[in-house]
Amino acid sequence: MLDSGWFVLGPELLAFEREYAEHCGAPHCVGVANGLEALSLVLRAWGIGPGDEVIVPSNTYIASWLAVTHVGARPVPVEPDPDSFNIDPARIEAAITPRTRALLPVHLYGRPAELASILEIARRHGLRVLEDAAQAHGASYRGQRLGAHGDAVAWSFYPGKNLGALGDGGAVTTRDGALADRLRQLRNYGSSAKYHNAEIGFNARLDELQAALLRAKLPQLDADNRLRELIAQQYLAGLAGASPALSLPSQASEARSAWHLFVLRHPQRDALARRLAADGIGTVIHYPVAPHLQPAYAPLGWRPGSLPIAEAMHAEVLSLPIGPTQTAEQTDQVIVALRRALAEIDRH
Repeated sequence: MLDSGWFVLGPELLAFEREYAEHCGAPHCVGVANGLEALSLVLRAWGIGPGDEVIVPSNTYIASWLAVTHVGARPVPVEPDPDSFNIDPARIEAAITPRTRALLPVHLYGRPAELASILEIARRHGLRVLEDAAQAHGASYRGQRLGAHGDAVAWSFYPGKNLGALGDGGAVTTRDGALADRLRQLRNYGSSAKYHNAEIGFNARLDELQAALLRAKLPQLDADNRLRELIAQQYLAGLAGASPALSLPSQASEARSAWHLFVLRHPQRDALARRLAADGIGTVIHYPVAPHLQPAYAPLGWRPGSLPIAEAMHAEVLSLPIGPTQTAEQTDQVIVALRRALAEIDRH
């Protein structure tokens, strides 16, 4: 790639877009600068802006909300299903108003949201569906890889993702050729021909170096995801019955998770994390503060207790180590340390 002298919008990007579209079963892929740009550019391309509303999960990383805010629309949170962590389709219709323009489900932690119900609601109300698949590379729903179920699917290639670059990167996959063309124009200063700008665009391109790296890693994605799944199954078997207060991730028969994260719940999450740290086991909280309680969204007037299901999750979730380089022996070490920590907490 360096020898080619072509660093932006060149053959590596075109090849990656073609290969990732094929991987996802989508006719079109548009590489962009990052996952947030993937979300916000789609909303802009759909003409969503001030005065409009977009339904989002109350339990998600804040980027899902920020994309809506960046285009001037209002994020309308809907509480999650406590078992899946994902947006609860049964609660969506109550949040739809005449100003609602789109639904933005998130495949949180790598587990696909309940797309059949979400898509049916959207079609009945004439709404678009933008999936946030930033954590779900290679996940599938009803036997089909994510990437073409909704009207558009936004991806992040942040280094920590299942398919990660060595820097920021993102993409949109879609069945809509007109949308793909519009996104290619928006990502490049609003230009489809050099020095001719059809609209107010952005500098939001996936560069050639990251595209080349992603191309090299893509063939390994499915194998890496299988290793993640083996670790998850080892955790589920090894931690079953460890404590009545422990909640382990559930599994859906019609969806296959990418197992980006292995997230459990415990009412004494912080004490559990401290005990694991003392045994040399690192954990992470995904995420400690719900979006509606972040200072960034204080102007919307949300208060503690406004969205109790999400708030309870954010107070209790803890992510265990998981990744394709983790060995079965290392996973057993985590299980032993966690069972010991749970026993100590239960005794007290």
